[in-house]
This record gives sequence, C-alpha cells and structure tokens, in this order.
Amino acid sequence: MRNEHVVKETEANMRIDKLLRQLEPTHSRHQIQQWIEEGYVAVDNKQVKANYKCKAGNNVHWTVPKKKKLNIEPEAIPLDIIYEDDYILVINKPKGMLIHPTKQVQTNTVVNALKYYCEKLSTLSGEERPGIVHRLDKDTSGVLVVAKDDKTHAHLQNQFKEQRVIRLYETIVHGVISPNKGVIKAPIGRHPTHRLKRTVISNGKEAETHFSVLTRFNEYTHVACELITGRTHQIRVHLHYMNHPIVGDELYYHKKDDLMKGQALFAKELSVIHPHSNEQMRFKVNQPTYFTNLLKKLERMA
Repeated sequence: MRNEHVVKETEANMRIDKLLRQLEPTHSRHQIQQWIEEGYVAVDNKQVKANYKCKAGNNVHWTVPKKKKLNIEPEAIPLDIIYEDDYILVINKPKGMLIHPTKQVQTNTVVNALKYYCEKLSTLSGEERPGIVHRLDKDTSGVLVVAKDDKTHAHLQNQFKEQRVIRLYETIVHGVISPNKGVIKAPIGRHPTHRLKRTVISNGKEAETHFSVLTRFNEYTHVACELITGRTHQIRVHLHYMNHPIVGDELYYHKKDDLMKGQALFAKELSVIHPHSNEQMRFKVNQPTYFTNLLKKLERMA
C-alpha cells in the first residue's frame, strides 16, 4: 500500500527520516532509513537521502516493505538448563551465542536450540523470537529466562516493566574505580552517528545502574552491577560513560585490548516471581571459566 503526506508549515526543515518516524511510529528510525536507502520513499516523485530537509508543500510518498520471514530451523544445540517446569525454562547462555536469528545469522542461536528442545514456546515477541522475554548481548553469558506460553510471558514481561526483577551482573573494567559503591542515572538512546551503538543522550530513555567494587587491581576493577532499568547495552554504556569501559568490549573501547575478545560481562543472578505459583525464585550461575581466568591473569599482573 502506497502512503502519501503533504508536508505542513510546522514540519518544514524536518529531516525526512524524522518526519516518517512520526508518521510511522511502530517502525524504528533505522528501519525507515533503510526504506529510504532501498527506494521505498520519494519526495515530489524523486528519491532523497535520509537527511533531506523537508519543505512545506512537499509531497511525500512511501511504501512499507513487506518483512521477509526468517526460516528458523530447530537445531540440536545443547542447552545449559538451570531450571525447568511447565511454564518457564531458565538457561545459562554461553558467551558468543546470539539470542535470536538475524538477517545475517540464522543458525546456532538460542532460539534455534529452543525450537528443537521445547514443544511449545510463547509467541508474544513474534515468530522470530519464540519464548524470548528479555535478552543478553551475544558476548554476555549468564542467566536467561524463557516463557513457554503467552500468559507466562505477559506476567514476566510486566515484572521487567515494573522493575520487580532483580538482575545482578559481574564485569571487569579498565581503570580503578574510586568509590566502593555508586549509582549511575543517565538516559540512554541510539548513538546519533553509529547505528550499532547506544549512548548517554539527553533525549534518551531513563536508565539506572547500581555498582559496587569487588576487587581493585593496578589498572582494572572487578565490579558487581545491578540493573534497575534494562536498556540495550546499559551496563556497557554506563561504565563507558564513567570512563571505565568493559575489558574486551570492542564496540565501546577503541584501543587495542589483548586481554579478551568480547566483553568481560556475565549475568550472574536473576530473581523473578513465578507466574503461576507466585513464589519468588532466584537463579544463579558461577563465574564462567573465561571470567575466572581473566581475574587470575590480573592477579598475576598486579
């Protein structure tokens, strides 16, 4: 279906991608920029770039491209199961594994493994993310809870939204953090020029991270973090904002870092209220080997 909009006086000088974001609020700005790049958007019957400044009276036409369905195949990938019942499955996600398939990667994800292992999974996150209530970054290992039906999913989703889920992480950062404890409250949003990154930005979403120092080394600090909110890359962005980027985080630390590939960060503990028994449940994992080995290496370097 072809859509049409005539630019109003109040919309003059607005970037075309921002205008379309207002007109198509269910789609991200990044998606809209892709539409523009792929020729699905025209202004006065001419293709434009995403930074085109609209003029009053411009006739904007656009088509929302049909989303290509990913064919997600079940795969017999072993899952490290912490807990399971008829409603939830809790796993220890390994470092280096994506949660769900993308256009670029369609195999060896948590979802591929879940589709093979589980007879039923919730559908509220869409066909491409069955059972997925929350996410961990590819190189963040640790506790992940999965919903087996939609009612369970909705209950867990509300707990995350209402900040009733306790999420504890451990990480190792560059530099020596002075205070033993602290709170980082700084809004997070998309980076204005780097589409894969998030950053602290005034018009971002509220974000809050609590931290406490576990061990100090000569040039590094072992830190415990608690997520109060759950923004994309939140711990990584907040610690970078404090000038203490995470060891191995190639996206937020640009100097050569030979200690580790992929961020030294794992989800240590997750506490939720069981959606059917109303019991407070606490799931915890030990430090992964890669993390323990790094700590030993830092001790030897001290």
